[in-house]
Amino acid sequence: MMKRRSWLAALMMSTAAATFSVPVLANDEAPDAMVKRVSTEVLSAIKADPAIQAGDVNRIMALVDAKIMPNVNFSRMTSSAVGRYWRQATPEQQKRLQDEFKTLLVRTYSGALGEVKDQTLSFRPMRSKPEDTEVVVRSEVRGMGDPIQLDYRLEKTSSGWKIYDLNVLGVWLVETYRTQFAQEISAKGVDGLIASLAQRNKSNAGSTAKAS
Repeated sequence: MMKRRSWLAALMMSTAAATFSVPVLANDEAPDAMVKRVSTEVLSAIKADPAIQAGDVNRIMALVDAKIMPNVNFSRMTSSAVGRYWRQATPEQQKRLQDEFKTLLVRTYSGALGEVKDQTLSFRPMRSKPEDTEVVVRSEVRGMGDPIQLDYRLEKTSSGWKIYDLNVLGVWLVETYRTQFAQEISAKGVDGLIASLAQRNKSNAGSTAKAS
């Protein structure tokens, strides 16, 4: 189950990357249309990139920095994961939290990208109103046995729709980390969480280096 969840999260993150690597046609483009427009390109790009399939973290990090970060509301994603403690953090601590959280997500899911084979995405009809500023785009992965649910939470901003949370196998990513982070902060404070994330990233980097 955890392996499948890692693969699906990696797919969703890379879908976001490809989605935002092409020019947005218009700020009022429907969020589901935006995701649908590039889904096929995403799967094709992953399958055609040996470096990503091999889990090349540097390649994936560069992709995140260039394509995802400018277009995903990662500040909201991080602040939501940190929860009520976010307001207690200084601007410097908030920046450190964002940097370490981004690194954690990329390193956690990078190895799963090589698992993309013959899967396809299908989308469910989106239920929303024209005046909505937050929506959920629901999709399914087919080609892995029973269809598996994948959801995206998006918000409308002055520069278009942006993803701020991901649902993997029925579990929202932000909520998962919020529980973990709350325990860390309660025990060691905000600096303790930052130190813990930094150590986890260092350990993950070491494991990646040994594997290569």
